[in-house]
Amino acid sequence: MARLFGTDGVRGTANGGLTVELAMQLAGAAATVLAPGGEGRRPVAVVGRDPRASGEMLEAAVTAGLAAAGVDVVAVGVLPTPAVAYLTGEYAADLGVMISASHNPMPDNGIKIFAAGGHKLDDAAEDRIEAALHDGVTPARPTGAGVGRVRTAAAAADRYLAHLASATSVSLDGVTVVVDCAHGAASHVGPAAYAAAGATVIAVSAEPDGLNINDGCGSTHLDSLRKAVVEHGADLGLGHDGDADRCLAVDASGAVVDGDAIMAVLALSMRDRGELRENTLVATVMSNLGLHLAMRESGIEVVTVGVGDRYVLEELRRGGFSLGGEQSGHIVFPAHGTTGDGVLTGLRLMERIAATGTSLADLAAVMRSLPQVLVNVPVSDKVAVAADRAVADAVAEAERELGDAGRVLLRPSGTEQLVRVMVEASEDTHAQAVADRLAKVVAGI
Repeated sequence: MARLFGTDGVRGTANGGLTVELAMQLAGAAATVLAPGGEGRRPVAVVGRDPRASGEMLEAAVTAGLAAAGVDVVAVGVLPTPAVAYLTGEYAADLGVMISASHNPMPDNGIKIFAAGGHKLDDAAEDRIEAALHDGVTPARPTGAGVGRVRTAAAAADRYLAHLASATSVSLDGVTVVVDCAHGAASHVGPAAYAAAGATVIAVSAEPDGLNINDGCGSTHLDSLRKAVVEHGADLGLGHDGDADRCLAVDASGAVVDGDAIMAVLALSMRDRGELRENTLVATVMSNLGLHLAMRESGIEVVTVGVGDRYVLEELRRGGFSLGGEQSGHIVFPAHGTTGDGVLTGLRLMERIAATGTSLADLAAVMRSLPQVLVNVPVSDKVAVAADRAVADAVAEAERELGDAGRVLLRPSGTEQLVRVMVEASEDTHAQAVADRLAKVVAGI
């Protein structure tokens, strides 16, 4: 049986693969594993969502599943994923649930579950929830006063905004920013947080109607943001995804500043302020070699982990580090949150601009991204490819050819029979040639 949990919760087409029945059962299983109660204490869960239409339906199902298991629900409404994670800790809840499919299109939705303190679940906790679900473990079914109660947390957004304000110390007065909210969960709190910090804010794609989330906008569709930044003469643009756990940027000329460049800017900022613990940045294997080279020149070590912000989080906790993230714009500040926070990333990026009086383009110039080519190769058996000697030999030969000026990564897809061949080199043509050569070897297995 395929694993229910993916790299970031449970996702599927709402009312298709992700049904109301599944949402209720998943909530009940999560309550059994994460909120058993006991000793007269009533367990508590925080539940939030992004504004997509199906979120209303799934929020009702998750709430019903939790309340039926005797869990009191604190409904925080439409808020970013990092807000739900923060509020899970703030309200001393046993678990938190965010209903969102992040950057996916509107018909999709998802259920992300946080443990106490707002921490993402590890594999073992997910496996226990999945086992409870598949094994038909029936959650407690209290009656009378034992049934969970549901209350709306009217001050939830204000508490999150106060938290964001506490994480920054430099006024953004004089900084003009265009923020693309993807018609998503940050449509209110994103512009509000930036304005409260002193920035002049121009909000676009900030009118969610339940159907338009991520529709040609946000961090995965930056063209309209690039155009708006130039038209308004803004200092920068910030692009969030549907649940605002990621942030990409655009400089004043309209050039994209990706997650790697943002991490480089923030790592130097935190180093200069004495906040970069162990002088270390945590990144994934997909981060560009240019980031590694730039950090090496600045005396900063880069620790590399697998793809997914959960693995970044695990390494940050393990090593006691203070900054990590992904090329896609998930940036984590463990001192201020337990997951990627796009709005906080935007604040800290603008803080660096304001503190130094330097443009984003000049700050981001600290690193040069090497040309990167990614080829998806359909295969019949991902496991066989990983174990094949001819593939290993071809990779070794490519690495010798590229030397210190390039990199090779073969990574099996987590959901499809594909092997992703990624090559970086100093020239596009060289990267493409090496990637094509490796792809032929992989395809022949």
